Amino acid sequence: QVQLRESGGGLVQAGGSLRLSCTASGRTFSSCHMGWFRQAPGKEREFVAAITWSSGSTYYGDSVKGRFTISRDNAKSTVYLQMNSLKPEDTAVYYCAVDWRGMVVPSTRSSGYDYWGQGTQVTVSS
Repeated sequence: QVQLRESGGGLVQAGGSLRLSCTASGRTFSSCHMGWFRQAPGKEREFVAAITWSSGSTYYGDSVKGRFTISRDNAKSTVYLQMNSLKPEDTAVYYCAVDWRGMVVPSTRSSGYDYWGQGTQVTVSS
């Protein structure tokens, strides 16, 4: 069993930055891939970013490439999402999740993730 807790969301003006954190407890954090997803009202959950267990590789959704950066600190059991140049269309609830499938590459689909946090709201005003 794994518990995930996101933090760092809030209200920011367009062009601003936020840093989300997700801290895990329970099973060994350092052996799993981690991902961030987001869901806006009335829309499907969207892949944002993922990182391999070793931090060797990162993956991004097309809409956030070049603006967002995912990283992790296994010693702190924490994964981060640095969000820069935020746009109103980035407004959503952001979720972190654990991919424990054991594949080489983390999934970019929500169905590939086993555990989810409760989400943190990010609102970008124009």
